[in-house]
Amino acid sequence: MAKGFFDMLLDEIFDADWKGHRGEKLTERELKLVGFLGRKGKILRNIYLPKEKGETTEIDVVYITQKGIFVIESKNYSGWIFGDEKATYWTAMLPNKEKNRFYNPIKQNRTHLKWLGKYVGEEVPLFSLIVFSERCELKKVTVDSPEIKVIKRDRLYAAVRSIWDTAEDKLAEEQVDEIYGMLQKMTDVDQAVKEAHVKNINAKYKKADAAETALQEDVSEPTVQLQEAEESNIQKAEEAPEPGVEELLCPRCGSKLVLRTAKKGTNAGNQFYGCSRFPKCRYIQNR
Repeated sequence: MAKGFFDMLLDEIFDADWKGHRGEKLTERELKLVGFLGRKGKILRNIYLPKEKGETTEIDVVYITQKGIFVIESKNYSGWIFGDEKATYWTAMLPNKEKNRFYNPIKQNRTHLKWLGKYVGEEVPLFSLIVFSERCELKKVTVDSPEIKVIKRDRLYAAVRSIWDTAEDKLAEEQVDEIYGMLQKMTDVDQAVKEAHVKNINAKYKKADAAETALQEDVSEPTVQLQEAEESNIQKAEEAPEPGVEELLCPRCGSKLVLRTAKKGTNAGNQFYGCSRFPKCRYIQNR
């Protein structure tokens, strides 16, 4: 889907942080509409919750209600979105075929749920919502867990309603107010906490990228030229999904994932799923 003039202007003038905050603000506006239509709650943005070793996790938006807490990870990407619940990274592809990789927002929000549960109490129901901009298209997004919603922002009301109508009231109004007061304190943090949070996140991403590169280097490309017919038969056999296993797709480019075996290195003999477009796409996933 092509970008409009306004979106291109935003990309040219404003950085990713500004656009991210803008997306969170628009998500907050949608939640206010949810409350106006009878499903009332309290909204907070940019909550910094404590983790172990002095680290923090930042939650984009929460909607605190008598049903529980809707925990929202807001993504303001354009283009086509490819992703799988189990993959480490997802991909946003622009009309010019440029691809931007980002950490799986379901995994990201799962971390938020973990520490939020420890902070407010495990008895408080938590609902995970991944909300993308209307400027994108969820081209190939695979989610198996029914309790997780991956939607565009204009479907936020419908998603909240679908959970609301089936969930029981678990919190009294006084508990909602109490949780709001607890979490509101965690939105008012100093700049040092925010900078430390960003530093820790960047360090973890670099570590993850290094580990992925190391695993890819364990995969050797074929060194023997095969006859055309033999090569075709091997490719067909390699790309066929395992019996009883649903066909997997690469979250980066949308191509098939095929079962391969590492030929050398520390992972020699281990099987993994690799993109069928290798070496053009080097995405891999543990079996």
